[in-house]
Amino acid sequence: MLISASLIVVLASSFLAAQLLLQQTPTQASVASIPYIGIAFAGNTTEQAIAQIDRAKNYTNLFILDTARNPLSRNQTAVYEIADYAVANGLSIILNLGISDPHENDSTTWFWGQPMTDVKQNFTERWGTKFLGIYDNDEPGGIQLDGDWERFFTNFTQRLSRYNHTAMQHLEVIYNKMQAFQANASTPDNYDLEANFFVQDVLVEGDLGLAALNEAGITTFTSDYGLYWFDYLGGYDVMFAELGWNASVAQQIGIVKGAARLMDKEWGAMITWKYMGHPFLDTPENIYNQMLAAYQAGAKYITIFDFSRAGNNTSYAMTDKYYAMLEIFWNDIHNQTHEDLSGAEAALVLPANYGWGMRNPDDTIWGFWGADDKTQQIATVMYNLLEEYSVKLDIVYEDPAYPVTRGGYKQIFYWNSTEL
Repeated sequence: MLISASLIVVLASSFLAAQLLLQQTPTQASVASIPYIGIAFAGNTTEQAIAQIDRAKNYTNLFILDTARNPLSRNQTAVYEIADYAVANGLSIILNLGISDPHENDSTTWFWGQPMTDVKQNFTERWGTKFLGIYDNDEPGGIQLDGDWERFFTNFTQRLSRYNHTAMQHLEVIYNKMQAFQANASTPDNYDLEANFFVQDVLVEGDLGLAALNEAGITTFTSDYGLYWFDYLGGYDVMFAELGWNASVAQQIGIVKGAARLMDKEWGAMITWKYMGHPFLDTPENIYNQMLAAYQAGAKYITIFDFSRAGNNTSYAMTDKYYAMLEIFWNDIHNQTHEDLSGAEAALVLPANYGWGMRNPDDTIWGFWGADDKTQQIATVMYNLLEEYSVKLDIVYEDPAYPVTRGGYKQIFYWNSTEL
């Protein structure tokens, strides 16, 4: 306790200068609501989960059991005990209980083996409004962008003979398209086939758990680091933008916030790793600023991923200094005013189905293609607008189902704009 108290004092003084700059002036609108603030627990035991709840319950209001296929999630008694304890201590809960996989032959099926309508009724009766929903799968867009498709398409003809279903047929069309354009040293005019494969084959029809949850009306969550627009199209209710990996915070927020605004969805931020090794997380000061940016931009959920790995051993990423920072953040948003930056200020409209990863000008498009003749121009326009608007910029796509006009933006810019 003495160590934690000392850290709070030290961190509070280091944040003071930033806070003075962020104070609201009388003419500014301030953020009016408190989001869900919490930690994504990825430990291995009930005791560890309860200890984390006890430590942070006075300055959080959300607990995410983010154990996925961890043996802990396969233990129904343990899941109930942890969730019961979190709710009894005033926290709302989101549960990650793995994925529904017909090829999986283990005991994960205690959850997925029952009708999701029963799950909704049982969980709601047990935890009431504190049960927010199910965290299903993880980083589907990132997996699409960074999948080893070159290796996948090796001996593709043999794969087709073994797996004769719709998704493989659609991949065959994409594969033939890639071969044709590579032969001509050109790039396609559109990426409609690729978008349809991801949204329909990977998510709508390929994720059986997501489909069952949606049909039952259970709110679905996941985190990602790209393609948020298409994650929403595939059925997710809430997307957490991953803030980390040295990516632009304003850009990640702009992509998820724009999709959420036009599709009338909710969004949040998941603070994740900056490094692949110790200390994994960014500095407490930088994470504080990332959380504050998400808060001012209108995030309904702000969480920290508390997991690290050393060899085959797993541990926590959060240490005393991060808990101290989290407590300071909690107190600040309750006791201070901060400018509301969530309004529909400006939007950048990208080409329809342009699944560019956006992490750098040479990032992949849908994981299948390299940069094309539009990429550099889009990158230049986007970076200029982010420099001007920061988190007040939404990044959206041309889509007749979700026209940009429904956002009520003061300024609308198109990817091929000549005004910048």
